[in-house]
Amino acid sequence: MNLVDHPFRIAALHAAYAAGATPAAVLAEARRRLTAAEDPGIFLDLTPEADLAAAIAALPSFDPARFPLWGIPVAVKDNIAVAGRPMTAACPAFAHVPTEDATAVARLRAAGALVLGKANLDQFATGLVGVRTPYPAPRNALAPDRVPGGSSSGSAVAVARGIVAIALGTDTAGSGRVPAALNGIVGLKPSLGAVSTRGVVPACRSLDCVSVFAADVEDAWTALRVLAGEDRADPFSRPIAWAEPGTAPARIAIPAAPDLHLDEAPARAAWVAARGLLPGAEEASITALLDTAALLYDGPWVAERAAAFGDFAAAHPGALHPVTQAIVAGAARFSAVDAFRGMYRLAEHRRAAEDFFARFDVLAVPSVPCFPTLAALAADPFGPNARLGTYTNFVNLLDLAALAVPGPPRPDGLPAGITLIGPRGSDAALAALGKVFAARVAAAGKADAA
Repeated sequence: MNLVDHPFRIAALHAAYAAGATPAAVLAEARRRLTAAEDPGIFLDLTPEADLAAAIAALPSFDPARFPLWGIPVAVKDNIAVAGRPMTAACPAFAHVPTEDATAVARLRAAGALVLGKANLDQFATGLVGVRTPYPAPRNALAPDRVPGGSSSGSAVAVARGIVAIALGTDTAGSGRVPAALNGIVGLKPSLGAVSTRGVVPACRSLDCVSVFAADVEDAWTALRVLAGEDRADPFSRPIAWAEPGTAPARIAIPAAPDLHLDEAPARAAWVAARGLLPGAEEASITALLDTAALLYDGPWVAERAAAFGDFAAAHPGALHPVTQAIVAGAARFSAVDAFRGMYRLAEHRRAAEDFFARFDVLAVPSVPCFPTLAALAADPFGPNARLGTYTNFVNLLDLAALAVPGPPRPDGLPAGITLIGPRGSDAALAALGKVFAARVAAAGKADAA
C-alpha cells in the first residue's frame, strides 16, 4: 500500500492496517516525512530502528477496539520519560536515561502506540514561543518566519507535518494550546490531574498537565480516553467523573470588547469569522479571569519553577538558556508571605470563575492574540512570549479544562483558531462543541471554495 499521501489519523491508519499495511511501513513513512521536512529541530532523540522493530514484534494482534492506538506513531515531549531513551528537557547538562516510562507513555504503549521519538521544547517547559532551546529550534509548520509556539513546539510541529498522528506535550501556562494554534492543529489540555504527571519533569507541579496534540478533535479524544485515569502513585492525580462527548453545550460566552485583545487586523478578521460559527454566543466580561494570569509570572508562582529545577540551576552554573535562567532567578524576590498572599488572591479569582461558569457552560476565546515573527522575538525575548499567554495563562491556575481548535484562517493565510474553556470536568463537553465547531469550519471552507 502506498502510504506517501496517506493521512496520519487514527481511523485512516487503522483502515490501512486492515487493508494490509504494516506498522514497519508506517514508521518508515513517518521517517521519510521527517527527512522531507528538513527540520532538525523537531526531535531531540529518535527511537532506534531496532527498538521500534522490537516494539512492533511485541504488539498484540490487530484489534483497534481493544487497542485504540494500535500501530499509531506518536511523539513524546522531551520532559516526559520514555524508558531507555535520553531525556534532556532541552538542557544538555540535565540529560539522563530514565529506566521507567512516564505513566502517560506507559498507557499509550499499552493501547498499541509506537513512540517515534522525543520532541524538542522550550527548556524546562518555560516559554510559549518554542525557540528557547540550545538545540536547533523547530520551524513553524505553516510559516517558517514565525515562532512555532511553545513550550511543546516539537510535538506540535511533528503532528502538523503529518509525521505522527498523536503527540504528548505538557501544559502549565498554555504550552499545549499555543503551539497547536500557531501550527493549525488541535491541542487538548485536560482537567488538572485527569492524566498522571508521574514521570514528567515538573515546571509548576501544582499546575502541570500532560496535553495531547492531534490533527482533529476525534483523535485527541481517543488519546485522552487512553491517558486519563487515577494514578495513586501520583499525589497530584485527581480523576474526573468520566463522560463521552454528547450534545454540545449551548451557553457559550465570548469576550466582551474590552477583553478582546487581538494585535493584527488579520487576527481580528479571523475572530469575526470564528464567532460567526458560534451562533448564540453571548459577550461577557472576562477581566477577572484574565487578571488571574498576573500571579503566574508576576507573582509567587514563579517560585514554583525554582522549586522544580532551581537546585539544578544553582548546581550547574551556565547550564540554562539565558531566558530560562532569568525567569528562575526572579523567584528569589518572593517570600513565603508572598506565597500565602498569592494563594488568598487566587482563591478570590477561583470564586469569580465559579460564578462565571455558573452562568455559562463554555468560554470561547481567540487562542492567541498575536503571531510573532522570529525577528520580533529576537528583538524582544520576553514581550511576545508574555503576549501569547493572554488567553492561556489563567486556565490552569483556575483549575479549568481547555481545547484549542483550528478556525477559519486569517486573510493573510496564517492559521487561526479558538480555545474552548470550561470548568474542571467539562472535558467531554468541550470536545463535543469542538467537533461541532470544526465541522462548521470545514463547511464554511467548502462554501468559500465553491
